[in-house]
Amino acid sequence: MRQPIGTLLLNRGVITSEQLKQVLERQRQTQRPFGEIAEELLGVRAKDVERAWAEQYAQTTRWIDPTLEHVDPAVHDLISRRQAWQFRMLPMGYDGSELMVCTTQEGLVRAMNFAARQVPVTCYFVLSKLDHLAEALMRHYPMEGMTVEALLGENVPQIGADLVRARLGGGAA
Repeated sequence: MRQPIGTLLLNRGVITSEQLKQVLERQRQTQRPFGEIAEELLGVRAKDVERAWAEQYAQTTRWIDPTLEHVDPAVHDLISRRQAWQFRMLPMGYDGSELMVCTTQEGLVRAMNFAARQVPVTCYFVLSKLDHLAEALMRHYPMEGMTVEALLGENVPQIGADLVRARLGGGAA
């Protein structure tokens, strides 16, 4: 079930119950998006609204493991290797006239913004765990120095990195 942006911001401690009521009242009067009003009226950071929106999107879209899904080679050249890694996105294939693109919940806003500006077809997004996306990017957009660990960043506990390497067949470091 999809939670409203206001509820997500409230649950994250970004706004108070009173502020939620205030924005909802303004929204009833103006019919403008909740996030836009919260930014303008309360000074809520755009980043916080984007995170709440991505969480809301994640509640309703399909989650996949791109390592197990077919990736159509015909869509490979729609983005470069650098763009795939930089924007954490993997074009999967066409679904009718739309391109299905895999990204993560955390990378959704950035990937969508990039796709809207640079990908010449209409895209819709499915989500994946970051390690699964990284593994798929290694397979479909190999790039020297780009690994699961590089995408996951320095915050990955060593045991997690060892498990990922083992899963990829590289064994523990």
